[in-house]
Amino acid sequence: MDDASAVTDVEVHKRAAAARALELLRPGLRLGLGTGSTARYFVEFVGERVRAGLDLVAVPTSLATAEQAQRCGIPLTTLEETPVLDLTVDGADEIAPDLSLIKGGGGALLREKIVAAASARMVVIADAGKWVERLGRFPLPIEVAPFGLGATRRAIERALGIAPERLTLRRGSDGHAFVTDGGHWILDAAVGRIDDPVATAHALANIPGVMEHGLFVGLARTAIIAGPRGITIVDRS
Repeated sequence: MDDASAVTDVEVHKRAAAARALELLRPGLRLGLGTGSTARYFVEFVGERVRAGLDLVAVPTSLATAEQAQRCGIPLTTLEETPVLDLTVDGADEIAPDLSLIKGGGGALLREKIVAAASARMVVIADAGKWVERLGRFPLPIEVAPFGLGATRRAIERALGIAPERLTLRRGSDGHAFVTDGGHWILDAAVGRIDDPVATAHALANIPGVMEHGLFVGLARTAIIAGPRGITIVDRS
């Protein structure tokens, strides 16, 4: 299979996972809308349902998702107006068997985690390539305050036990530091293997200057995984 075919298959699987999540929609739903390539398909599909008459309100996890939702005609609210959500559907960069996640490849991890935590249920949609036995192959995004970056970097390196060259400042297409919707920067940590996501999450959360990290532990209740053999549903016990 050539690279173009592989990419096409991945997109087909992303769409399939997003489409399956539509079964969770119901009238009156208070819905969190995720960010990223798979979540974009879900937002597109939700828009189709709304235009067909489905009544719901949604909280987007990024400015990009908000803009797409508005184009699709999805009514939007905020967590100030609607502080408790019924469901959030979002993608992930990695999914472990216990449904611990790495998220933040799209740069929206802080808002994604806030919305997920405000939801009664978080469902992750992904292609089968995101399923891993252990987290860490995908670089762990860590959202940080620009102020005091040098000190924050050193604290992160110590907490993760990694060399300085394995912690890189994410940059945009213009070569400057990538800026999140919250006005922060992102450090991507090439950890390689995260043996204890809970301990790692706590260690990072205790560092001044770390606004949020991409370890989502105990938040996802269900994963919808689409691959060559069809759809697999994984529920966290």
